[in-house]
Amino acid sequence: MANETTIPLLPCRSLDDVAPFYQALGFEATYRQERPNPYLTLRREDLHLHFFGMPEFDPADSYGSCLVVVDDLVDIHRAFADGMRATYGRVLVSGVPRMTRPRPRRNQDGHFGFSIVDPGGNWIRFVGRAEPPRADDKGGLARTLGNAVVQADSRGNPAQAARILDGALARPEAADDPAVQVEALVYRAELALQLGEPETARELVRQARSVPLDEAARDALADTLRHADDLTASMPPG
Repeated sequence: MANETTIPLLPCRSLDDVAPFYQALGFEATYRQERPNPYLTLRREDLHLHFFGMPEFDPADSYGSCLVVVDDLVDIHRAFADGMRATYGRVLVSGVPRMTRPRPRRNQDGHFGFSIVDPGGNWIRFVGRAEPPRADDKGGLARTLGNAVVQADSRGNPAQAARILDGALARPEAADDPAVQVEALVYRAELALQLGEPETARELVRQARSVPLDEAARDALADTLRHADDLTASMPPG
């Protein structure tokens, strides 16, 4: 057989929870019914997601997930981020719903990916189709950062990710690249927000911005530094 199409069916407490969120990301509702069972179909170009409503469903208990392999990982993440800024005034980086940013995944052969956790608690995992660049060994912090990404972004365990990253940040090595240090501090700040620790997140962003960088490194970290701005926008005033 050929030309098959697979469409995930994902749970949610209410269609009114998921519909506005996905519409902010550029999806359109192509079908909706309330009776006899709540059902919603959403489409963004060739990406289709279907949802069924369960009024007693708790998003915290969701195991719903699907994998989306794309050619334009950075472009689609940027479009989602722009949609969030336009609708919510900021990129949602903690709580439910939220979105992570593209990072290499050690448990996916180094392919870059990011995840959306939607209002139903479903994980929509985006992975780039392109072969990942060959990774250079940039020291122990880079390896630990990779492990932390697996724990939090893939396994949903930000507390464990924070613990292992704290250990590496407390014991810097001479071989650690300053750019990796910034990446690690910004990611640790993101984890702090997920764990409900805004003051810790604020201090980590401050540390990241104080790392000395040359102009080339600062240009290479433009997306990371913009993400630090998104994190700051998500923090309560203080």
